[in-house]
Amino acid sequence: MKDKFFIPFDESANSYPLPESFVLQSTPHPLALHAAEHLQHYLKTQTDWDHNFGLTPDQKGAVIGKMFGVLVIKNSHNELGYLAAFSGKLAGGNEHSKFVPPVFDGLTDQSFVNEGMKALTQINLEIKAIEERKPAGYEDQIKILKLRRRNHSNSLQHQIFDHYFFLNQAGEKKSLTNIFKKAQYKNPPSGAGECAGPKLLQYAFQHNMTPITLTEFWWGLSPKSDQWKHGHFYRCCKEKCEPIFDHMLDGLVDMI
Repeated sequence: MKDKFFIPFDESANSYPLPESFVLQSTPHPLALHAAEHLQHYLKTQTDWDHNFGLTPDQKGAVIGKMFGVLVIKNSHNELGYLAAFSGKLAGGNEHSKFVPPVFDGLTDQSFVNEGMKALTQINLEIKAIEERKPAGYEDQIKILKLRRRNHSNSLQHQIFDHYFFLNQAGEKKSLTNIFKKAQYKNPPSGAGECAGPKLLQYAFQHNMTPITLTEFWWGLSPKSDQWKHGHFYRCCKEKCEPIFDHMLDGLVDMI
């Protein structure tokens, strides 16, 4: 049975030599570039979902550029192809047919993440109502609510981190918390584990696929605070991904 996320190459890929070992670098290997161009064609022509990258005039919705990744692999049948992923969410969701799933999906119905976010929303509503009414002693009430909000938010974030587990080629599993503790971080940064690269490697290791080369590119307009450019390739982010890759690529590659 074919894996629904495995995208096979056509015969044109046979002209590209395979690297001797796994390649991870900002300048894509020819095979990774071939996969990226294939995915970019899909992004230009797809009608499966609606997301405003800021590339189409008058498109509705907030403009949100996105980092995409492609991982060239050989599957368990020794077939050559690639997997695709996006960082964070796309079109408001985690699940799309062309892309591997997240390592942990906090958007599922009745998940502790959704319930936790509802509690935060309720606290925000209480704060807003008190600020509008300004009853006696309202400043102290707001301080108490803001402290409760901060504590709840921190607790929810730690709970989320503890639900992310990452594999490496040897099948060793580590939690996000332990990975960043080893890297001497006080806590994992927000959004760690949601980038394209870790999603791709996780899926490959889970499904007995051999990683060959990986690259990531930015698609859409750049946020004002950043310098990412549409269609350009980038290495993995140092803050969020490098500690995860140190574990996931153990024995497979040196960071380039």
